[in-house]
Amino acid sequence: MHDSKAISFVMVGVGGQGILLASNVLSEVGLAAGYDVKKSEVHGMSQRGGSVTSHVRWNREAVHSPLVGRGEADVLVAFERMEALRFADFLRPGGTVLVNEMQIVPITVSAGGGTYPERSSVDTAFAALDARLLWVPGERLAGEAGNVKAANVVLLGAISTLLEVAENLWWDCLARRVPKKFLDLNKVAFAAGRESVAAASKA
Repeated sequence: MHDSKAISFVMVGVGGQGILLASNVLSEVGLAAGYDVKKSEVHGMSQRGGSVTSHVRWNREAVHSPLVGRGEADVLVAFERMEALRFADFLRPGGTVLVNEMQIVPITVSAGGGTYPERSSVDTAFAALDARLLWVPGERLAGEAGNVKAANVVLLGAISTLLEVAENLWWDCLARRVPKKFLDLNKVAFAAGRESVAAASKA
């Protein structure tokens, strides 16, 4: 993705996955890169386990509303597979979707009230939108870095490859929000996310 005049992002997942940290960093990066930025967050019923969405809009001109409409997101970032399907209609045709290879089975499914979607269902849904679909093994890469909870930072690394913003600017914004004792771990996680997209693009 080139350095566009306006870029709209939608991040989706469940509580406890670090979406709010990721959206805050994404917003700060946009500001540091010279964009006007607006952000909106919606929390689910519970702090952990409920649905969480964050809309972030960058524009070289003034952003009047933080909300991204259905079919308007340039980039959809799904921290969990089922959430990718639930919010697929927010992505514009030809947009880019990053999907974390993470399954959080909701109680309705575990109780026998439904089925969890196969990976092929996600592939099919986004193929219909002519989207660029990138799967990111967030938990695995974060675990290799030292802590599975850094999967959100892996995803930030993946997002950073889509935009013409210097890597060091991303890291500067992230470092301001990460406790100093976890800086090295998060630096490895961020780099792993970048490398995962590079590897997927060559495949």
